[in-house]
Amino acid sequence: MFGLHYKLERKSIGLALAIIGIGSIGGLVEIAPLFTIDQTVEDAPGMRVYTPLELAGRNIYVREGCYACHSQMIRTLRDEVERYGPYSLAVESKYDHPMLWGSKRTGPDLARIGGKYSDQWHVAHFVNPREIVPPSVMPSYARLLRNPLRTDDLGRHLRAMRAVGVPYTDDMIANATADAIGQATPGGEAADGVSKRYGEATNVRVFDGLPGELTEMDALVAYLQIVGRLTDAAYKTAGK
Repeated sequence: MFGLHYKLERKSIGLALAIIGIGSIGGLVEIAPLFTIDQTVEDAPGMRVYTPLELAGRNIYVREGCYACHSQMIRTLRDEVERYGPYSLAVESKYDHPMLWGSKRTGPDLARIGGKYSDQWHVAHFVNPREIVPPSVMPSYARLLRNPLRTDDLGRHLRAMRAVGVPYTDDMIANATADAIGQATPGGEAADGVSKRYGEATNVRVFDGLPGELTEMDALVAYLQIVGRLTDAAYKTAGK
């Protein structure tokens, strides 16, 4: 029964070469598609980047481990599309570093969560998940309402994203702190700058329901409200 195995172990060079050969198969399967990446990633010329506030919210999402229970990738299966919306496209993760596709779904997929619920719904859900969804096992994140959002380092975050290919301009980087504050302060002069740099359709409002205070809850809700909405390419594809 173990004869072949024993023979292979006695021929260490052959065994090593066999391991390398078999391992190379997996490597080729992963690497080969990258040579045609320009043909496989969809074109989305109107796609915008995350605002500083949304990027801060994404960082909080990662920090709190939300990706461990929520995926952000809808597969091309009929039941998934019917439940969550158009299946995910590669281009939708173009500016995500790291990507948050995931595979664990203790909670629902969030790839199309942007605009699905109100800001008030999200805040109430974070404060007491079971008040909104009784069977939920999600922990409370009420502390985010008490945590002031750090904004002085947002320019460095944008600069780091630009280093890996996200097209943030010098103007965006220079105004990162002001834009984060302005996005959660409608009617102010800073809010006009956000719309100018990121587009008129950018969400500008008090996300956490607490005017005059910029909290981590503001950032997290702002991020969730744009997930799946940086481009409408998936909806155009679904409409074909």
